[in-house]
Amino acid sequence: MQIDPVEIIRQFYDPDSNLFAILMAHSRQVADKSLEIAKGVAHLNPNMDFIEKAAMLHDIGIFKTNSPKIGCAGDYPYVCHGYLGRELLDGLGLPREFGLVSERHTGAGITLENIIEADLPLPHRDMVPVSLEEKIICCADKFYSKSPKKRDIVMTRKKIEKSLAKLNPGHAKRFSAWADEFGF
Repeated sequence: MQIDPVEIIRQFYDPDSNLFAILMAHSRQVADKSLEIAKGVAHLNPNMDFIEKAAMLHDIGIFKTNSPKIGCAGDYPYVCHGYLGRELLDGLGLPREFGLVSERHTGAGITLENIIEADLPLPHRDMVPVSLEEKIICCADKFYSKSPKKRDIVMTRKKIEKSLAKLNPGHAKRFSAWADEFGF
């Protein structure tokens, strides 16, 4: 199956919109950072082609959320964009792995326990990266914001860990373990 992430994104986003520009810029940043991380762990044989394409598609569900700061006027809370993206990608008949990247990249993955304890509006299942490629893309995503005021700032590992710890200590621990594994 030939997969062109930009053409897939165009199915859901107006290419002349600000939201399309924000999504494309962020996705390219994440794809480039993911490839950089993957090259650093080449001995683990990451699938570079999949990483680039899945990183470009990881945030495809944001338009369905209500996040005015980045121009999203959907009906769902932003935390839902991962599983909503999975539904979109699965609905297109893409290999299951693409949807899993989208679903599992939020935070440093969201556990079923997190969902229940915080009463998050998410399906009751673990949404934590499992594969090497999922972990790489999830890590890379944390370095960049989609917010227009912050999108040109590259976060440091320390700032990412601090931010994730505020969200949930388990997120910071997972990210730290992956960062150690990936050597940054």
